[in-house]
Amino acid sequence: MLFKLAAYDICVQNAPHMLQYMLKLNGSFNKERVFEKMVVSGKVGLEDIIRANHVLSKVIEPSPLQRNELLSSQYECNVYLKREDMQIVRSFKIRGAYNVIQSLTEAERAAGVVCASAGNHAQGVAYSCKQLGIEGKIFMPTTTPRQKISQVKLFGGSFVEVILVGDSFDDSSTQAKAYCLKENKVFIHPFDDVRTIAGQGTVGLEIMNQMPETPDFIFATIGGGGLAAGVATYVASVSPRTRIIGAEPEGAASMTEALKQGAVVKLPSIEKFVDGAAVAQVGEMTFDICKEKLEDIVIIPSGKECTTILELYNSNAIVIEPAGALPVAALDAYREQIRGKNVVCIISGGNNDIDRMQQIKERSLVYEGLKHYFILNFPQRAGALREFLEEVLGPSDDITRFEYTKKNNRDDAPALVGIELKNKDDYEGLIERLSRKDYGYIEINKDPKLFNLLI
Repeated sequence: MLFKLAAYDICVQNAPHMLQYMLKLNGSFNKERVFEKMVVSGKVGLEDIIRANHVLSKVIEPSPLQRNELLSSQYECNVYLKREDMQIVRSFKIRGAYNVIQSLTEAERAAGVVCASAGNHAQGVAYSCKQLGIEGKIFMPTTTPRQKISQVKLFGGSFVEVILVGDSFDDSSTQAKAYCLKENKVFIHPFDDVRTIAGQGTVGLEIMNQMPETPDFIFATIGGGGLAAGVATYVASVSPRTRIIGAEPEGAASMTEALKQGAVVKLPSIEKFVDGAAVAQVGEMTFDICKEKLEDIVIIPSGKECTTILELYNSNAIVIEPAGALPVAALDAYREQIRGKNVVCIISGGNNDIDRMQQIKERSLVYEGLKHYFILNFPQRAGALREFLEEVLGPSDDITRFEYTKKNNRDDAPALVGIELKNKDDYEGLIERLSRKDYGYIEINKDPKLFNLLI
């Protein structure tokens, strides 16, 4: 009974909206009944999330929940951004990482911890290790952006060692787990741990505390599923009418595939561009929660993510990483359903390497139909290029790439040409002029394998 009353007091301090919900549910309440209602079926419950919030209050501040005027106007609803990109490690991952590590026994702390991460979880673990004085070994893919590696070393200082191995998160995870077994250290899972999920679930708790009105929709990124599972566990329990929508990258839609198959599966290959959500296999726990509590998952093409990143930067001066853009990118798929509603998009992280911005712009232009690449059978004669510029290009078209090599004495030879349009509707005219001039050409945009090889 004393344990139940202590849990009730934590609830009052950390989740005041819970009491309003319980009063609506029961008509009246007492302390013991409130606690009993807090426990959710499954392994992660409201009590876990509320206690995690109490623990995390010692190391982080609640991230801002901001109404975005431009998005609200664009979608004719109230769009709020939950700014986890403004966390101390610039992502929500500090929540789960610290909640796990602080719960370790003295013996486990003395042995040290290990994690695998494409960046954000690594930063959360590194920060937690330094705060708690624990040694950490952090395995990261060799493809991790330099900015994230530097941040891990900054946050962890002398307490952590970064080990670059493998081409993806899953490769690094396999190596990290093998190292744990060999050295008898504790593996800090980035998503498939009750304590991790509970820590990530505090994002949902904060949203419910901060929202002026009950949200109708909450959009959350899915990588391994920890954030979506934690938020869904909390919000679905205190506000059943709120619809939780996942957003997954097209090149690594492992939760969507698991739901389709009815069990966790490992994708044979993934696109690594959305490094914060490039996971080939979601967690068993996160899958069980998401299949029960998520309303839907929207799959986002990488070009759409890039367009969203650029729009948020240009219009709002918000710098986010590809994984953080997924929830906002998903709004288009729900344009009709969210009209007039209260909507929250969780911006999961802002760890974006500035060196990637040109690549992000390129992917966006291709996705929007403004950038096209061709292999042209180009004449090898004087005046051929001038003729191409005058008779094939439109008045507002621009050549952004031209590679023309003469390696033989033939009358023509291939040239790689990149053309940027002012308006995507100009594409049909460009193709018509190319055909009229009888250039032999291949549209590289329409051949994914060729595009990846050459562009």
